[in-house]
Amino acid sequence: MSLAFTGNNEAEVIALPHPSQHELEIGLLSDAAHTSPKYLYDAVGSVLFDAICELPEYYPTRTEASIFTQYMSDIAHAIGPHSTLIDLGAGNCRKAARLFPLLHPNQYVPIDISIKYLEDAVQRLQQRFPYIEMTALGLDFSKPWTLPDEIRSDKRLFFYPGSSIGNFEPSHAHAFLRHLRSECDADGGLLIGIDLIKDHDTLHQAYDDALGVTAAFNLNVLRHINQILGSNFDVQQWRHHALFNTSHSRIEMHLEARTAQTVTWKNMHRHFLPGEKIHTENSYKYSLDKFLALLDSAGFGHAQYWTDSNNWFAVVYAKAL
Repeated sequence: MSLAFTGNNEAEVIALPHPSQHELEIGLLSDAAHTSPKYLYDAVGSVLFDAICELPEYYPTRTEASIFTQYMSDIAHAIGPHSTLIDLGAGNCRKAARLFPLLHPNQYVPIDISIKYLEDAVQRLQQRFPYIEMTALGLDFSKPWTLPDEIRSDKRLFFYPGSSIGNFEPSHAHAFLRHLRSECDADGGLLIGIDLIKDHDTLHQAYDDALGVTAAFNLNVLRHINQILGSNFDVQQWRHHALFNTSHSRIEMHLEARTAQTVTWKNMHRHFLPGEKIHTENSYKYSLDKFLALLDSAGFGHAQYWTDSNNWFAVVYAKAL
């Protein structure tokens, strides 16, 4: 479905099909119940995540921003101007907008699963930068996808900030990066944020803040599931639980049942015991060497990287080989 806008300085918004409800049902009915982290990002979830990014405990956003502030000229010099800037998981589009004055993209392509939230953000941005062609895509890029014909094919620069690549299992991250490479021409590349391995206390506080904003963000997935499936999750009967899994080098987010309960939808149901969990998100943490090797195996090379003074986070630019 194309939602093309014809008014002055208005971006084109294209909503591509999302997967069916079947994937969500399979996860909820599995022996160890789980959902994809993409279900965290409806309109309410997107607003809550923006709030998380402002919290003192949530270091990734401010640390990544400090790297861009310190090294933006070097990053822009490495990339060069006039790219097709494709912003994966764009959200409010603010991170990419900071790049516009130095990268001077010919086209900006924000992509997000939360289409309404994205549409509002990109229309505001188009008013600020009327000279940049903008085409927003609402799609689930955790599944097979290709860019539509409206997206320029020359010098595609995929921008994936915020360490969101950590939401993928390592094998899926490799497949995702290989797909990005397949969508690039010879002048294409990838600019990506990576959360590096660090002390466990810092990690835990970032995903279980004192104000409970991350808890609200995680619990909101149940309200979103109710909207999608027509189920009857009672949010008050669940609690947020975050932990660092050392053997897998990842933060895990779960929802834990406070009481025994049966959740129903359509002709299906799932009984949860007290303490039983729904696994809602992983966030893998990488060493820089390991991630550079992953990029190389996916077809990106000649990598340049920039880190903060604590070596908590890295911004990496790699060219399509």
